[in-house]
Amino acid sequence: MIDLFFYGTLRSLPVLERVLGRPVAQLKTAEANLDGYQVYEVAGQPFPTITAEAGAQATGLLVHDLGPEDLDALAHYEAGFSCDVEECRVTLADGSVLHAQMFVPDKEDWTLGALWDFQAWQRQWEPLCIRATEEIMAWKGRRAPEQMAASLNSIRNRASAWVALQAGEEHPDHPLERDVVVHAHKREYINYFAMDEMDLQYRRFDGTMSEVINRGSFLVGRASAVLPYDPWRDEVLLIQQFRAAVYIAGDRRPWLWEAVAGVVDPGESPEEAAIRESKEEAGIRVQQLERVSEIFPSSGSSGEFVYLYVGVGSFERIAQGGGLDCEGEDIRHRVLGFQEFMDGIDAGAYRDGPLVTCALWLARHRERLQQQSK
Repeated sequence: MIDLFFYGTLRSLPVLERVLGRPVAQLKTAEANLDGYQVYEVAGQPFPTITAEAGAQATGLLVHDLGPEDLDALAHYEAGFSCDVEECRVTLADGSVLHAQMFVPDKEDWTLGALWDFQAWQRQWEPLCIRATEEIMAWKGRRAPEQMAASLNSIRNRASAWVALQAGEEHPDHPLERDVVVHAHKREYINYFAMDEMDLQYRRFDGTMSEVINRGSFLVGRASAVLPYDPWRDEVLLIQQFRAAVYIAGDRRPWLWEAVAGVVDPGESPEEAAIRESKEEAGIRVQQLERVSEIFPSSGSSGEFVYLYVGVGSFERIAQGGGLDCEGEDIRHRVLGFQEFMDGIDAGAYRDGPLVTCALWLARHRERLQQQSK
C-alpha cells in the first residue's frame, strides 16, 4: 500500500472516483502541500504539469493506502501523459511531513502557461475531464497505453461535444429520466472516431415503453462548416479533398467538393473554429460569420453535431491554404460565381450535406449580404 500526492486533474474527486472505480468516501484523503515545486497550466491543454522551483509550493490531495488495483487503474489513466513515478515529501495541515509518491510527466516540449488555478480549472474543464475519464477507463485492459495516448485528443473532442449538448434544455414533453431507460452502455470501437452501443428503452407516443432495443452511434464530436462568400464579387469558395469514409462506403467519386469544415477543439467556440478552418483549408480571412443552422447531419447513425455558417470576406487575396500536413490533409480550392454554383446545386453536382445546406441558405440571404457590403 502506498500514498500518492495528486496536484492536477486527480485533485478532482469526481475524476478520481471514475479512475479508481469506487466512491471517494472509501478513501482516506487529506489536503497537502509540496515544497520546492510549482504547478503550471500547459498551453493548449486541459491539464497542468508540475516542475521543480525553488521557494515555490504546490497544493494537492494526498490519498493514503492505495493498493495494486488502484495503482493499475491510475497507470492506465496516466499513460496518455507519459508519466514517471517519483518520491516526494508532503506537509499536512497539522505540520506533519509524510513520504509519498507522485506522477510526474516526462514531457519536455510542453509550453508552460500561467500558474494553475484549480478552482478556475473546475469551472472550465472539470465536466469535460469527467466525461473523458469515463471513456478512458472504459478501455482499461482492452487497449494498450500507447494506443490510449494516441486517442486522447479525439476523446477530449467527444467529451467537449457531450458537455456542450448536455447544456441544452430537454423537451418538456420528454423528460429523459422518465422516458429513456438505459440497460447497458457498451463502447465497441475507438480510434480517431468511436462507436458506442446502448441497450435501451424509450417512451412511445402512445405512452408505453418500447421493447429493449440495441442501437449504436458513430461519435465524432462537434464540427464547424463554413461556405466562404464574397458579396463584392458575388462568388463562393469551395474546397475539394479525398474522403476515405466515402471511399470505404463504396462510392466511385470520393474526392468531394465541400464547405470548409473542421472539428471544434475543446475550449474553442464554433465561431473560432470556423474562422481558423477558413484560414487553414482555404487561405482566406473571414470578416463576418452568418449563422445558417446547428444540425445533426445524419441523426439515424451519427452523433456528430455541426454548426453551419456562411463566411463573408474578400477573395481579392487568397493565401495558399491546403490544410495541415500533420492531419494528412491535401486540399485544393475553387472560386465560382454564385449562379454557376447554384446551377451545380440544381444539377446534383455537389453531395456534401453542409455545403448544400449553406448554399440554399445563401440563395435566400444573398441580396441582403450584398446590400450590407455596399
